[in-house]
Amino acid sequence: MTGAERREQLVGIGRRLFAERGFDGASIEEIAARAGVSKPVVYEHFGGKEGLYAVVVDREMQRLLNMVTASLAEGHYRQKLEGAAIAFLEYIEDSADGFRILVRDSHAASGTGTFASLLSDIASQVEHILGAEFKLRGYNPQLAPMYAQMLVGMVALTGQWWLDARRPKPDEVAAHLVNLAWNGLSGLDTAPRLSARGDRRRQRKEKESRSDGAAWRVQGTPDASLP
Repeated sequence: MTGAERREQLVGIGRRLFAERGFDGASIEEIAARAGVSKPVVYEHFGGKEGLYAVVVDREMQRLLNMVTASLAEGHYRQKLEGAAIAFLEYIEDSADGFRILVRDSHAASGTGTFASLLSDIASQVEHILGAEFKLRGYNPQLAPMYAQMLVGMVALTGQWWLDARRPKPDEVAAHLVNLAWNGLSGLDTAPRLSARGDRRRQRKEKESRSDGAAWRVQGTPDASLP
């Protein structure tokens, strides 16, 4: 196993342990044992548990931010909202361990910001989209920051609930989120559905997930015969 491969293995193992037990509950000893290496190998790659945790948190934050940012770059306003909701839920579905780490109280050792700061970054992007839409519709664009926080907070809290509930399916949850955000309580559809574009995006994601599934399953498997 090369040094780069060993580093990725340790990141995968650390990610699972931090998700299961939190920063304080995970230990270098167990991380090393699961990887089939000695503790000095972990220190060599990351300098300690704090360094490994920082790498894990940074990767998860960047991945989620990239997924949501990409979803906001295409389509009309409702489609952007649908895309962001789906992207958030797909991240949780594919990276439950990573999301559990993010939503916990971030340990000071991470040095990469907190879940709240990540949501603020997303809200800033939503704010620009809403500001343009408000101007177009004759609303006060100065209210866009407040509405952006409302929308992002609604999606984030729903995501935290869905992390454990896992029902309904992500596309159904996204459809109901958009139903509430787009139509409001006074105009809710009784059987909301995603737009055709939203359905196609979900189907494409499911196809990609099936092809990538094998790679995710083998990540972090120790090989005691290698240094």
